[in-house]
Formats: sequence, C-alpha cells, structure tokens
Amino acid sequence: MTGLPALSSRRERISLWGLLFLTLALFVLCLFIGSVCIPASEVLTVLTGGEPSRESWAVIVIGSRLVTAIVALLSGSALAIAGLMLQTTFANPLAGPSILGVSTGSSLGVAIVMLAFGGALGFVGESLGIVLAAIAGAMLVLVLLLLFSRILNSSVMLLIVGILVGYLSSSAVSLLNFFATQEGVHSFVIWGLGSFSGVSQPRLLVFAPLALVFIALSMLMVKPLDAMLLGDAYAANLGVDVRRSRNRLLILSGVLTAVVTAFCGPIAFVGMVVPHVARLLTRSSRHLILIPATALAGAALGLLCVLLSVMPGSRGIIPINAITPVIGVPVILYVILNRHRLNLFG
Repeated sequence: MTGLPALSSRRERISLWGLLFLTLALFVLCLFIGSVCIPASEVLTVLTGGEPSRESWAVIVIGSRLVTAIVALLSGSALAIAGLMLQTTFANPLAGPSILGVSTGSSLGVAIVMLAFGGALGFVGESLGIVLAAIAGAMLVLVLLLLFSRILNSSVMLLIVGILVGYLSSSAVSLLNFFATQEGVHSFVIWGLGSFSGVSQPRLLVFAPLALVFIALSMLMVKPLDAMLLGDAYAANLGVDVRRSRNRLLILSGVLTAVVTAFCGPIAFVGMVVPHVARLLTRSSRHLILIPATALAGAALGLLCVLLSVMPGSRGIIPINAITPVIGVPVILYVILNRHRLNLFG
C-alpha cells in the first residue's frame, strides 16, 4: 500500500487499510477452509514447502484452494472496477457490467459453443472454445456499442442501446437452449451459475496477467472519471474528450467483464454493489481513492463468496450466483431507499 496516493482524510486512510486487512484475512482463511477438512498445521506445512501427511492435501491446498483464492480476488476486483467505471460514465447508481449486455454477449458466445458445437469439439476443444467464445461475444457487443457511440452523444441513449443488445443476446441464448440436447442445456446452466473454482493452474497463468493488466490500466482513467462526475459539459471545459474517454471506459469495463466471464461464468451483482460499498466506506467521490477501495472491496467480496460456498454441512460447492444476490440485494435496496440522502453522484 505504499504506492497509494496521498489521502486527504482519516476516514479514507482507515477505510483503505481496513479493506486491505480484510482482504488479506479472507485470503488466508480461503487457504485453511474448504470442502475437505485439512488440519491447520498440515496447511501450514504445505504452504511452507514441507511434506504433509497425505499427498492429496498438497494438491488441494496449492492446486485448488490457492488458485481459487487468487481467481476470486482478481475476479472480484475486476468486476467491481468495471461497475464503478460504468456507474460514473452513465451517472447511474444501478449500472453494472451486465447492464450494457457485455455479460450477456459472453453468455451467447459460450452458448453457441456448448449448445451448438460442444459435442463435436471434444472436451479440450470445448474447454478452449468456451474461453475464446466468451471473449468474442463480449467484444462483439462492445464493437456495436462503440459504433452507436459515434452516432449518439447521449450516455443515457447508449445505456438504452446496451440494454436492448442484452435482450437480443438473451433471446438468442433462449433459442439455442430450446433446440439443444438435454446434456448441453445442463452443462450451460451449470456454467451460468458461476464459479471461481473452475480455473486450473495453466488457465490461471493466462487469466491472472490479463486481469492485472486491465485493472492497472483502469487507474489511468482517474482524471476523466472525476471530470464526468461534473457532467459532459464541464468535463469538456476541463479539456477532457468526453466521447473518446467514454469509449475507453466502455472498452476497459467490457474487457474486464469479458475476461472474468470467460473463465468464471457470469458473476452477478458484484459490479453493481461493490462501488456503493466503497463510496459508503470512504465517503469520497475521488476516483484516486475510489478505484483502489473498490478493487479491495471487490476482492474481499469474491473471497467471502468462496468461503460461503464451502460452508460446513453444504453438499459440495454452492454456486457463486446463489450467494451474491443475498449480499447484493440488501445493499441495492439501501441505495435506492436512501438515494436522496446519499447523493452519490452529486
């Protein structure tokens, strides 16, 4: 945290350090708690490079729990930052990665692979195809939005276009489900539930650099994001190219969402909820503070979902999308009911 910007208030310092501590604590807990009961001493032995009593425990701790924790941390951060950028761009507290149809576009790409060609591709081909198709579907939606942004000067109208594109993608997915085999539909439904535990170690070597690069690039958008809080006219007076900045923000948020969706499935509510949590904790509108706070809060939420998904007594791993609404809906209701008091967007 030494690279953090100079903070202007004690609340911001406490919030950022508190979120960092919470994230680290949850990350450690994810290594010690799982669906398989492993003594804490054995986990420590594995983490320090020793030989555990059972060889399988080393595989579980390093190959499963550690990888899942890293994926959850990066996925939560990526989706949360994407949501923050979209909410600021459209000045809409309920905007999120799924609102522009990016997540639905990824789902359409995956549906084409799993429902139309899955059986013909084989396991390896289908596995690689899912990742590539999810990214391609999201990029297709982004290209459409960028084309419309050249015609529409209104962020609200562009938001409406994104919603309509999402509806079209959902319709196409429904048609594919209707004509698909029972096995294909089952596989697609399981994928749609979302999971941080489906990323293997080789895939992590692809996923982690992609997520880290685009999370880092989001920090370069601090100035235009702050300017957009004042409205397009004020942003233009400050020397910000509103259309170009909006397009860059759309691309960044879209790619962040596409990468997570490709590897983990469509994760709901994280991008919509976490930015509000960061604002409530920091009481700041500066994106120099909000972006790192949102990233840490998103990481903490992702790790918390991992812990809740392997609660004692649960049969197997609970899908992530069965957990996020339980956390997200109360936060969104709070924001809606207190919108006039919070005044999050000035």
